[in-house]
Amino acid sequence: MTDVRIGKSQVYASALGLGTNAVGGHNLYPNLTDDIGKEVVRTAINNGITLLDTAFSYGRGRSEELIGEVLQEPEFDRSRVIVATKAAHDMRQNGKFNNSPEFLRDAVEAALQRLQTDYLDIFYIHFPDEATPKNEAVAALHQLKEEGKIRAIGVSNFSLEQLKEANQDGYVDIVEERFSLIHREHEKELFPYLKANNISFVPYYPLDSGLLTGKYSEETHFEDSDLRNKNPDFKGERFAEIIQKVDQLKPIANNYDASVTQLVLAWYMKHPQIDVVIPGAKRPDQVEANAKAVDIHLSTEDFDTIDQLFK
Repeated sequence: MTDVRIGKSQVYASALGLGTNAVGGHNLYPNLTDDIGKEVVRTAINNGITLLDTAFSYGRGRSEELIGEVLQEPEFDRSRVIVATKAAHDMRQNGKFNNSPEFLRDAVEAALQRLQTDYLDIFYIHFPDEATPKNEAVAALHQLKEEGKIRAIGVSNFSLEQLKEANQDGYVDIVEERFSLIHREHEKELFPYLKANNISFVPYYPLDSGLLTGKYSEETHFEDSDLRNKNPDFKGERFAEIIQKVDQLKPIANNYDASVTQLVLAWYMKHPQIDVVIPGAKRPDQVEANAKAVDIHLSTEDFDTIDQLFK
């Protein structure tokens, strides 16, 4: 699997990573088991996926703990795994976002303990708070980078103006934001800024809760208790329009002997502004299937066709 450089840092990661919010994320998903979560992580590493994207908010540290346990197993080499984690939720303030230098230092130290490692490859400020100047927050992370505690600095869920403030000294290496074939607002302003400042980009929710996997039809019904009923993408004409477009991906996927999911992941990996894509997985077989996307060599013509279909 081809490695990509993260911003201006010395971190190199696989273009296909693993989002681990379903590894230990008991506060996010029902019926998760720690053993299956750990097997998801093992399967990723064994299939050439080197970047593991986690966060304190995934199980309030449980995801980090499970990853740390796997990385202690003798068959895995910590130096060959890229661990990215995030923090902003201050549990001393009922989960209120905190970007203060003191909080960020404490968050990094706590993450190091849970992950049982002495450095984090990437550390993100998970959400912006209302009070802390963003350049001061990033300066605190730069100090931790100088100390060898973290290797690359990231921010997530920042507006473009907040990002510009955070990057006043050129310290930001990577940005993680919502982006997908059907949520492309960042192409207009954010992407040009990232390119001009040599900042890597990672999209989250790349498969949009399964909408871009081809598993739904226009007749799919969701129970009233299903969280998807609160998502405008899963309602009415919007849902039907998305499904019709996804259906048009199926013959293209067939030409590559691939699933729609694999085709969509290949599109992200070919996108010139996307450095790493991090689909999540609840089961090891999903990880194995996603990993096969790296073998799809998407033609420029097919990339453009998909791009225009969802423009």
